[in-house]
Amino acid sequence: MNRSNFLASSTFRLALLYVILFTVSVLLIFSFIYWSSVRYMATQSDSAIQTEIQTLAERYENRGVPGLRRLILDRITRQQPTGSSLYLLSDPLGRPIVGNISRWPQVTAEDGWLNFNLDTSDRDDPDLHPARARRFQLSGGFQLLVGQDIHELKLAQRRIITALSWGVILTLFLGLAGGFFISRTMLTRLEIINETSQRIIAGDMKQRIPVSPRQDEFDRLSGNLNRMLDQIQELMDGIRQVSDNIAHDLKTPLFRLRQKLEAMNVEAGSSAGHTQVLQDALAEADRLLNLFNALLRIARLESESSKTAMTMLSLSELADDVAELYEPLAEEKQQSLSVETPQSISLFADRDMLFQALANLLDNAVKYTPKGGSIRLSLSSQEHSVIIRVCDNGPGVAVDQREKVFHRFYRTDTSRSTPGNGLGLSLVKAVVRLHDGRVSLLDNDPGLCVELNLPNTPER
Repeated sequence: MNRSNFLASSTFRLALLYVILFTVSVLLIFSFIYWSSVRYMATQSDSAIQTEIQTLAERYENRGVPGLRRLILDRITRQQPTGSSLYLLSDPLGRPIVGNISRWPQVTAEDGWLNFNLDTSDRDDPDLHPARARRFQLSGGFQLLVGQDIHELKLAQRRIITALSWGVILTLFLGLAGGFFISRTMLTRLEIINETSQRIIAGDMKQRIPVSPRQDEFDRLSGNLNRMLDQIQELMDGIRQVSDNIAHDLKTPLFRLRQKLEAMNVEAGSSAGHTQVLQDALAEADRLLNLFNALLRIARLESESSKTAMTMLSLSELADDVAELYEPLAEEKQQSLSVETPQSISLFADRDMLFQALANLLDNAVKYTPKGGSIRLSLSSQEHSVIIRVCDNGPGVAVDQREKVFHRFYRTDTSRSTPGNGLGLSLVKAVVRLHDGRVSLLDNDPGLCVELNLPNTPER
């Protein structure tokens, strides 16, 4: 599957949109979890400080400074060496009495709370530790500071952020991987339908879309398309059968009519007027017979299932034979007919059918190229195909009519005044399709080039 086509597909864009919406939702949820967790931890820390202040204040009221000092020392001793609680008791002059910090923080209080960095020079950890404390005024002018080292709290917050970030990244990665897998699965099944449709468009009406036993929505769609194709093929077969029957039924009486006209022409040899009328009638009968023969030939080509008449042939020799056949007609109109075959080119093909197709193309070129014009039949070989071109400097075909000219009996406005039945290019397309190739009309500036692209693979 083409990478650019996959990235531009609607399924991939839909999956990508879903991944983005899902990632944004997860990000919002994780943000709420982080905000709630951090707020809860901060509230718990502040509550612990408030409770400790209340306990120490009660001890001071009951036992004074000595009792408060012993309690603070006891708390400091029990939490050594890695305790997180902070204490400082100072006298009315601000001199420290007891505590595990040496001086008052030189920061401004915000709503009664002090946020500062601890001096950790006497610890093994050289990093600055953030701290949060509250100042409390005791009776007698004594001041008490109670706080906590919130370094671990900040670390926990960073761990939460890291974990949530990895969660978002993992969610995005898994979402993209899942979206890629789902999109590729859907595109693979759609590609099967597209490839089958392309083969049907190319003329293989027997192709059908595979249906799996799962019977999901794709299988139901494939089943409906297959039933529609069956009905279309049945209708086409019916139309083709009717056309073939008409051609067969009319071909016999036309042939008998021609025989009778031929007999009358022989018997009426002395009458010049009757002879001309009979010859005109014979010519018209021949034209009708050629028309029905062409219809039958196209029908046979379109319904051909085997290619038993195909052999390896020299395409260069075939081109020379066709050009030799039409060279006298071109000379009558003072046209130059050239064949360009830079090398000997071989092709696995049906010689009679391919000869007829090239003859039709040269017949059209001679017919529509003006007097003194030029016609060129060229061959070229590529890696896996052979290109045949018949180019002229006639009136050409308008771009909007280039598909229509391959329809049976269709004729452009410029060709209605010339003899023909509008089946020549239909036969060419049928022959090219029989060889699994394609035919296209190109500008020759001025004029038209008909290009046949035939695959050059042995015994297709």
